[in-house]
Parts: sequence; C-alpha cells; structure tokens
Amino acid sequence: MDVQQLQLLLCERVGCTPDYVAGQAMVGASASLFGPVWPIKGIRHLPVGGTSGWYVWVGEYSDASDFFKPQHAQHILDSRPQVAGYLGLPPGWGFIIAPDYEDVWYDEELLVR
Repeated sequence: MDVQQLQLLLCERVGCTPDYVAGQAMVGASASLFGPVWPIKGIRHLPVGGTSGWYVWVGEYSDASDFFKPQHAQHILDSRPQVAGYLGLPPGWGFIIAPDYEDVWYDEELLVR
C-alpha cells in the first residue's frame, strides 16, 4: 500500500479529510526521531513558508530553537515508516504512537499562529 492510501485510510478512520504529505514536503523533526525510541509524537500547525506544518519528535519536547530541523517527509518515512498514515492528518491534528498504542486528536489551538 502506498503512502497516500495509508493516509486516506487513517483519515477515514478518525473522520477527517486528508491533507496529503509525502516526498519533498518539509517536516520539522527532532534528531531523536531517527533512532529506535518510542513513542513518536506529532502535531500539525498551519503550513508556513513552504513547510507542511508538521513537527514530529520522540522523547521530551523542547522549545529550544534547534530542537526541530527541517527534513523532507521522505527521509522520515524511510526512517520511521510507522508515521506514514498520520502525516495525512490535516492542520490541527496530532498523534502519539508506540507499539500497541495510538492516540489521535484534533486541537483547534494548533491552528492559531
């Protein structure tokens, strides 16, 4: 199944319209995301300046200016394919996933700039 199909299925399951992200789309990712650590957390703000609006990390969140680095979505999908379906969630949505755990939610506060 391709990434877009995974995103469509997940969005149908949680009751939202997909806003597809893949390939060259830019995502803010923590350096720790690229290891074997769980859970994976993500929130999607409104896109700004050519980004997808996604911020994805593992471990403790930090508001340090260098916590998130811009990454192409494909690099994240190659490293952590478990997030593929979740990246189709539109702005305002978030997720936490781990083996045998999933939490997906909508928070309109994520839409405030």
